[in-house]
Amino acid sequence: MKSLCDKYDIPTAKYKTFVDTSEAKQYIKEQGAPIVIKADGLAAGKGVTVAMTLEDAYEAVDSMLIKGVFGSAGCKVIVEEYLEGEEASFFALVDGENAIALESAQDHKRVGDGDTGPNTGGMGAYSPAPVLTKELQSIVMESIILPTVKGMAAEGCKFVGVLYAGLMIEKKSGLPKLIEYNVRFGDPECQVLMVRLESDLVQVLLAACRGELSDVTLDWSPGSAMVVVMASNGYPGDYKKGSVIQNLEEAELIAPSVKIFHAGTATDSDGNFIATGGRVLGVTAKGGDLEEARDRAYQAVEAINWPGGFYRRDIGWRALPKKQTAAK
Repeated sequence: MKSLCDKYDIPTAKYKTFVDTSEAKQYIKEQGAPIVIKADGLAAGKGVTVAMTLEDAYEAVDSMLIKGVFGSAGCKVIVEEYLEGEEASFFALVDGENAIALESAQDHKRVGDGDTGPNTGGMGAYSPAPVLTKELQSIVMESIILPTVKGMAAEGCKFVGVLYAGLMIEKKSGLPKLIEYNVRFGDPECQVLMVRLESDLVQVLLAACRGELSDVTLDWSPGSAMVVVMASNGYPGDYKKGSVIQNLEEAELIAPSVKIFHAGTATDSDGNFIATGGRVLGVTAKGGDLEEARDRAYQAVEAINWPGGFYRRDIGWRALPKKQTAAK
């Protein structure tokens, strides 16, 4: 991804790749903290360390290259410039030649309120993301998405599917830089996008497969949607499996727009839902605005009886700064 950005002038953070521990540490020392350390392979959404001190950065390098905490995914590390700003998720559907933008969303990666604690696979999201103005969405399409689609085609490797761009809207320039690509709907952003999409998803995906996206327009419900992830106590570290979750049906009746997505559940011999994963439920709601979506989502969360789980209480806090302490 980084070499593609270099070749096709796609804005991204400055970086270097290492397999040698001492060379990585020397580069980190030259660059200074804060700095970002990434495992080169797939690491279940946990292979990124945002190191605020040199010691944290050295420790992250050791854990990947020496201790092998991510296995083969961490045998090469990328040391990257720390970008200050606001993260946003941008999705596009691609048919190999054309790309159409989906609605914007913003994920919350840190495990704790106020974006504190370790990174996770995502603790909640909302759509649309006010940080991605119409003007910025155009810039993302022109400077990041379309050059990527054209670049992939030029490399003889046309991309067809969902292109998910993790962006940082840089504080100093106000412009978007590409942090990462995924080739799927993001989780938990997918949940808020799907409850807002009014077009037939199957028809749209078929059009992408057939190279016919230039004829497609998408319809979205107005207003906002929010998903609050309920996770097992201890996540993203060690957590117990098998705790019973009750009141899910009652929670879905809080409002017609409430939908609970199951990510890590099973049923036990008594027919109870039990938790089997780290991130377990995606409690999602729509509203006329973000505040209404937030209130409905948290009402549903509070109706669920699951002592073995926890959730962030401030999803949407960047877009609703005055309301971040409102959820009990």
